[in-house]
Order: sequence, then C-alpha cells, then structure tokens
Amino acid sequence: MPKNSKVTQREHSSEHVTESVADLLAHEEPVDYKRSVLNVTGESWDKQRDGEEELDAENRPAWNSKLQYILAQIGYSVGLGNVWRFPYLCQKNGGGAYLVPYLVLLIIIGLPLFFLELAVGQRIRRGSIGVWNYICPRLGGIGYASCLVCFFVGLYYNVIIGWSIFYFFKSFQYPLPWSECPIVKNGSVAIVETECERSSATTYFWYRETLDISNSISESGGLNWKMTLCLLVAWSLVGLAMIKGIQSSGKVMYFSSLFPYVVLVCFLVRGLLLRGAVDGIMHMFTPKLDKMLDPQVWREAATQVFFALGLGFGGVIAFSSYNKQDNNCHFDATLVSFINFFTSVLATLVVFAVLGFKANIMNEKCVVENAEKILGYLNTNVLSHDLIPPHVNFSHLTAKDYNEMYRVIMTVKEGHFKELGLDACLLEDELNKSVQGTGLAFIAFTEAMTHFPASPFWSVMFFLMLINLGLGSMIGTMSGITTPIIDTFKVRKEVFTVGCCIFAFMVGLIFVQRSGNYFVTMFDDYSATLPLTVVVILENIAVAWIYGTKKFMQELTEMLGFRPYQFYYYTWKYVSPICMAVLMTASIIQLGVSPPGYSAWIKEEAAEKFLFYPTWAMAILISLIILASLPLPLVFILRQFHLVSDGSNALSVTYKKGRMMKDISNLEDNDETRFILSKVPSETPSPMPTHRSYLGPGSNSPMEMSGAPNGRYGSGYLLASTPESEL
Repeated sequence: MPKNSKVTQREHSSEHVTESVADLLAHEEPVDYKRSVLNVTGESWDKQRDGEEELDAENRPAWNSKLQYILAQIGYSVGLGNVWRFPYLCQKNGGGAYLVPYLVLLIIIGLPLFFLELAVGQRIRRGSIGVWNYICPRLGGIGYASCLVCFFVGLYYNVIIGWSIFYFFKSFQYPLPWSECPIVKNGSVAIVETECERSSATTYFWYRETLDISNSISESGGLNWKMTLCLLVAWSLVGLAMIKGIQSSGKVMYFSSLFPYVVLVCFLVRGLLLRGAVDGIMHMFTPKLDKMLDPQVWREAATQVFFALGLGFGGVIAFSSYNKQDNNCHFDATLVSFINFFTSVLATLVVFAVLGFKANIMNEKCVVENAEKILGYLNTNVLSHDLIPPHVNFSHLTAKDYNEMYRVIMTVKEGHFKELGLDACLLEDELNKSVQGTGLAFIAFTEAMTHFPASPFWSVMFFLMLINLGLGSMIGTMSGITTPIIDTFKVRKEVFTVGCCIFAFMVGLIFVQRSGNYFVTMFDDYSATLPLTVVVILENIAVAWIYGTKKFMQELTEMLGFRPYQFYYYTWKYVSPICMAVLMTASIIQLGVSPPGYSAWIKEEAAEKFLFYPTWAMAILISLIILASLPLPLVFILRQFHLVSDGSNALSVTYKKGRMMKDISNLEDNDETRFILSKVPSETPSPMPTHRSYLGPGSNSPMEMSGAPNGRYGSGYLLASTPESEL
C-alpha cells in the first residue's frame, strides 16, 4: 500500500483512532469501479469480457408490457389439465366438496411456492440453472433436473397437440367423421365395422382411425404416418413461437392465452341452452362431504395444485427473469393463481354442461332400446300386459315412465329378472361414468358435439382451443429449457431453439408409432411426478433454510417496496416443506401399492384392458425417474468435493461506486454497520448471501445478476470508495 495513502498514514500515526468506518471511508476518494478488479488468481484483466458481463443484465430481453407477461404466465399455467383433469377429479372426489381441499392447498402450498419462484427469477434475472447456482451452488442440480423434466414433458405434451391438430383438420366436414360407424363390404354384403359396432363411433375413430393402436406396448406396429406429420406440424409451431425468445413467444401469447377463454365462454352459453345441461352441473356440484375426510382426496388435490401452476419446471422462473426488478411479483402470483383456479371451475362447468346433455341423449337411447325389448316380451307373452301401467305410452315413453315400468317388472319377475336383460337406464349412472384426459377430449366430448346443431363449427372451436392451451403450456415448458441453457452456456438463441425442436421431434417418434399412446401414458404418469416433487422441496429448502427466510424477505422488501405478509415466512419455512414431504411420501407409497400398468385397447374385444408393463418397459420407467433426479446428487457431490469449481477458490470482492455492503442477516437493529455507507439512502442495495456465489466459467457475479454493473467478483462485502491503487 503506498506510503502517502490516508489509510497508511493513519496506521503509522500515534494518535488514538476514534473514527468510525463511515468516517474512514468518507475521506477516501472515489474509485473507477469498472476497472477495479482484485485478481488473486493471476488472471489478467479482460476489458472486453468484463464489459460484456456488466452489460449482460442490462441487455437482457424484457416483456413489452405487463399484460404480455401476465398472459404468458396464464398461458403457461392454464393448460390441458384444467380442461380434462380438474373436472374428473372434481367429480371423482366429492363434487363441490373437492373445491374445499383444492382451495386450501392452493393457498398454503401453491401460492407461496409460485410467489417464491416468481421472486427468485425476478431478483436474480437468470433461468433455473443460474438461479439455483447463485442461491446454493451445491444444490445447483435443481436447475439441470428441471431442464430434464421439461424435456420429458415436452416430448409427450406436443404429441397431444399433434392429436388435436389431426382432429382440428378432420372437423372441416359434415357430418363429422366420428359421428357414424364406417360400412365395410364383405363380398356383396355391406356391414358395419365389427370393432366400431361393439364399441362406439367416437371410440372407434380415436383408437383405430387416429392412433391405429396396437394391442399392447410390446407390439410396435411401425410409425403412424398421419400422427408423424401432425407431430412435425406441432414442433414447427413451437419452434416458430420460440425462435426469437420472448419477442416472438410474447406476441403468440396474446392469442393463445385469450382465445381459450372465448371458446370456454361460448361453450358455456351454448351448453347451458342444451337439454340436460343443468342435470350435469347439479351432479357436478352436489357436495359429498364425507369425501373431504379421505386422505386420497387431499393427495390428489395437492398434486393437481402442484402441476396446475407449473411449479418446478423452470418456466415460471424463466418468464419472471425478464421482468424489471421493481415489478410487483406478489400481485402477479396472486392474480395468476386465482385465475388458474377460476379457469378450472369454468372448464368444469362447460364439461359437465356438455356431459349432462350427452347423458340425457344416452339415457334416452337406453330407454328406447329397452322399451323395444319389453314390447318384444309382451308380443311373445313372456310378460303380461297387466304389468304395464295404463298411462304408459310406448310411442312417447319418458325416462320416468320407463323407470316405473322397470320397477314393476323387477318386482313381479324377481326370480327370472336377470334373464330379461333389461337395464335400469338411470341418468345418475350415465353422469357417474367419469372420464379424464384423452377419454374426455377425444371420445366423450367429441361424441357430445355430434349432437350439436352446426357440429363442425363447435368441433373446430374446441380443438383450436386445445391447440392453443397446449401451445401456451409448451412455450413455458420450452422456456424452462432454453432460458437457463442460453443464460449459462451463452449459445445462440435461434440455433439452440431450432436444434432443440429437431432433436425433440426425432426422439418423439417413439410416441407416434402404433403403440405410442402407451408411451405417452408412461411418461405422463412417471417421468415428472416424483422428480418434480423432489425439485420443489429442494427449492423451498434452498431459499428458506440455506439462503435464509429472513434474508430473502429482506430482499423482497427492497425489491417490492413493501414487506410481504408474515404468512409467507411461515409457509416457506415450515408449512410448504412439510406438506411437500408428505406429498412425496404419499406418491412413493402410491407407486408401491399400485403396480405400474396401462390401459390397452384390445381390437378383438373392442374394449380396454389393464395390462402390466413388461420388464423392458419397467426398466425405461425406472430410468426416467432416475435420469430426471440424477443431476441433484451429481452436482452436489461434484461441488462438495471440489471436483468442479463453485467459486470457492476466488476471493470474491466486488466494487460499487459510492457503496459498501455487508451481510446484515445477523446484525442488531442498532448496529451502524448494517446500513450502507452512502450519501443517498435510496442507493441502498440488497444484502448478499453469506456463501461465496458460484463463479464458474463465463458466469457473472451475483451483483451483476441484480442488474447493477460491478466488477467480476462478488461476495458478502462490497468495498466502496477504496482506490485501486491503495490495495
């Protein structure tokens, strides 16, 4: 240190030092912080690279407007599950009573964790890999695990968009191709296709015309060229939407996020005008309160909340990383969470209004068929005319009249009733036939639409809605891959996006062979559930217990301009980790209790049959879970034993003009060193983590991540107004 330094002069002086740190630093001259680098590794100062690092956060793309960002988050979180999964769970788990556990878990698990992901993405302004490298380098595998899960989910999710594209183009004809069974010629005789006759027209069209499905997962059957082309179109749409990052995907969101709401409202209005719609809605929301005490209901509600908001995928973090630092992400979290909930309720109303109509149609068909059987028994004297109530008119037979006649015959012919083969034809039975997923969208709903006036129009609208719902979720899922990879490895956005889509299409060919639907079921059931649960638990622990909930709340106070409710402090620190641990335990138990299997379509029987996965399929299934979870222990071991750099060999000191910052998490309120020694109070920066942040190859310092231009090294201390010449 030069002899003429003020600090040196004070050291050699015999005077008693009474100056505070603030007084000491106030006498020092300003420093050109851009050129200030403490080089302990012997590395030469690279002006060009340093300048690039400083400008990185400033040059980060940003949303054109707050509306565009909100629509992107809504488009990502509101997906196909809201339309075909939530209504099924609601019906299965107690109707209106299911909404209570769902709403409770949304508030104590969904909202806090969604807010947490929004906050860390916005604060650090990196994708999932960069965020978790910064918060806790040893848990940096969280980001890589999220990318892998996004890849697995994107592979099969885009196949569903491909199916929707196929149905969309098939809808431009009247009558709809799935409205009637095909006629085949057997020599000179024309007969109905046997497989279709034994099932239904919509079921036949789905399994045979669309999927051309094999009898089991072991029978590949080769590629289905129609579905291969549709998958290519689906990946092309995703690639075009993603190629320019949020500049292109943000514009797509205006349509893909809003259009489904237009369709849902149109379907709701049309559905409520249909005969029997009220029956479906009343059945839907009639609460079965005893179900609320069933632990299985709470487990399924927690799982649905977890996946509905897209937690753990990295898409939420990616989208929020393009926000300004002062954006009110607490408002965003609350808004998006409850829009997601109300969208699920709206979709449930639509689904059960339409299914109520379908149930009435099917019930009337049942009444007509069984009335013909009774007439036949009356004409052959198997049944006496005295059994028929005098007011019953077979020409205009109502469901009520049939039920009365059915009960009389069952009472009189008690011993031989089964031989008559009569069905009860109860509307309640039709409404209780729960369907979900592809069964709801491609079988039950398509069958109901064949009875709509102007059915092609409604079919086009419905499948265009599914395409947009899927596309919005796919953009978020792909952002969970592209954003962290581009941030971390500095690859070209366009090249990586195109390459990723091409690679995913090639791998995705496994889903468009004749047995492909069974692989979709496997990936949907097992590739994401357990790994994502572990990922979100570790995210919660990393922020609440390693980084520190108090410190995180303090940074949020600075970033938002107000202190978040204490509710979040307790949910992040205690409630959410415990609930997620219970959910993970329940999921593991469920995997052990229910042997892995799938529903296969048997052509000869024209019916579904549950089959267990063969050994090789079980090996794939287990590999998916292990591969998605592997980055978590791998990165931890590599960094724990210093096999890869986590920045621990660098003296991490960052300069910022006119400022000094220390870790304030353990200081008393009256300790003057907890304040920033600056002339302008508004310049107070946020506290830094006590650990040394990850400074791998090409990475930026934590303060650069916050959008402030600093030197290349960052640690718990920021030295201010200290001339480089005096070091």
